[in-house]
Amino acid sequence: MTEDVREAGDGAADLPGKRHWRRYAPLAGLALLSALAFAFDLHQLVSFETLQQHDRALRDAIGVRPVAMALGYVAGYALVVATGLPVTIVMTVAGGYFFGIWLGGGLAVTGATLGAVGVFLVAGTSFGRRLGAGTSPLLGRMRAGFQENAWSYLFILRLLPLLPFMVVNVVPALLGVSLRVFAPATFLGMLPGSFVYASVGNGLGAIMARGDRPDLDLILQPEILGPLVGLAVLALLPVGYKTWKRWRTSA
Repeated sequence: MTEDVREAGDGAADLPGKRHWRRYAPLAGLALLSALAFAFDLHQLVSFETLQQHDRALRDAIGVRPVAMALGYVAGYALVVATGLPVTIVMTVAGGYFFGIWLGGGLAVTGATLGAVGVFLVAGTSFGRRLGAGTSPLLGRMRAGFQENAWSYLFILRLLPLLPFMVVNVVPALLGVSLRVFAPATFLGMLPGSFVYASVGNGLGAIMARGDRPDLDLILQPEILGPLVGLAVLALLPVGYKTWKRWRTSA
């Protein structure tokens, strides 16, 4: 198990006759926060209709307190990710709409990374030692493979959303991935997509003025998806090389 996850779980080591409920306190808090967010339908507040209704007020607030509003946006994005609300794309588009492509995309990926790291640490603290070091041979092989090529795997899963976002935040912690790998791979992997959606948001004003909705399928267009797939292939090259080298050695 890597040093970062070990640090997250060492304080929660099992001792006979004692209930270490404190190791689950962060998980319980996050679960409660998520349950409240869904119970009050907070994800309904993050929509293009809401942006249109409060456009003037939000722009005025950004004009008066740009730094505070930018920090608030990052914190709000981190909470959206941590609670699992299904509005991350809308949040990224909104970042491009209010802050522009480059600043908006940068703020979005920063907030998303902070939220993902928060979930990663909570999972590592609550379950890291118990599940990450499981006795299952399959889990052991998965953990060994993921640790060997963690950077490539994480980068690809962030670049191309092949799995649910929350799953990619939790599973690496259970498999012993280092925070030093998880955080930068998450940030860099989400960077291209964040700027794509921020660019959609940058033109959102003209789109809404026509009464249309932004085309969130833009990322699926060949001219956008092609370079992302190319980056994913480059990220897989180290994995392929190690596999080929291992095959040559065993042959």
